[in-house]
Amino acid sequence: MTLKSISIVNYKNISEAKLDFSPKFNCFIGNNGEGKTNLLDVVYYLSFCHSMFTNIDSQLMKHDTDFFMIQGEYVHDDGETTEEVYAGMKRGVKKQFKRNKKNYKRLSEHIGIVPLIIVSPDDSMLISGGSEERRRLLDIVISQYDNNYINSLNRYNKALQQRNALLKMEDVEPDPTLLSLWEEEMAREGEYIYEQRSKFIEQFIPVFNEVYRKISGDEESVSLRYVSHCQRGPLLDVIRRDRMKDLAVGYSLHGIHRDELEMMIGGYPMKREGSQGQNKTYVIELKLAQFDFLRKTSNATTPLLLLDDIFDKLDAHRVKNIVELVSGNSYGQIFITDTNRDHLDQILSHSQSEYKIFHVEDGRFF
Repeated sequence: MTLKSISIVNYKNISEAKLDFSPKFNCFIGNNGEGKTNLLDVVYYLSFCHSMFTNIDSQLMKHDTDFFMIQGEYVHDDGETTEEVYAGMKRGVKKQFKRNKKNYKRLSEHIGIVPLIIVSPDDSMLISGGSEERRRLLDIVISQYDNNYINSLNRYNKALQQRNALLKMEDVEPDPTLLSLWEEEMAREGEYIYEQRSKFIEQFIPVFNEVYRKISGDEESVSLRYVSHCQRGPLLDVIRRDRMKDLAVGYSLHGIHRDELEMMIGGYPMKREGSQGQNKTYVIELKLAQFDFLRKTSNATTPLLLLDDIFDKLDAHRVKNIVELVSGNSYGQIFITDTNRDHLDQILSHSQSEYKIFHVEDGRFF
């Protein structure tokens, strides 16, 4: 998939922009706070129906304005089939999201139409943050090639929310029949989610190891391990086994909402043993492996790749290997932001592909 052009009105600090893109490299240079990442956020929004920073769409409107509008023109890998994706919102009115001028019944139907992987400084939270960050990593990838997954996840989260509401009731015993109904829903959807996460990890690990080898050589041994309460037996039994504990604490202690993705280096947790450079390399390679995996599974559609200020604190050897990897034919259209022109010149010098460079200043593009 290639993003041919984009139109933006009143999105964050971008008052108005109409940009045409290169089918390979699109580089955005500017100081921090000028609007480089906001442009990437627009591209992200058109893939996932929400910002990568907030689910509150009204916060995306430029200050002192009452609406925002974004629209992207895409071309499929065959070079002929086109897509038009539109999103817009007026203050106080529900947002509109359209594909080829038609509204969706459910926004989840759009996920995976324009597959996308973004690598950004916030990815450090995959290692230093809580387990919800790592579950989100799984959910974002799987939902782009399995539309049933996101619907199942939504139903699970609704059942979890309802069960927790019952568990939090004070001075009144929750209705055991209602508890059982929500537990059955959690178990039914949770087993499906666990199965899809397990399949993904099994298929993904060899891809990740190969990407890591290409960038880091054989300097470190890294691994991933998926841990879930579903591995203890039927999920319904696991949930019900500790219902009294759940009543005592007021929330659900067991379920796929507590799943963990353990990230290891040399047999030890990355969070504890990895250096700053190793941690950054690990998450970049994790995301590039996701790209490679999606490219092969997402309806044979090459994802867009967004690289947001990723080269800081990496040694020259790893920068060189990343540049050579993404310059290859396996990668399609790439959007890169950086404050350092030298990094971008290094990337472009390794590729004979077409490119465009945009200078960004106060939400304007030159």
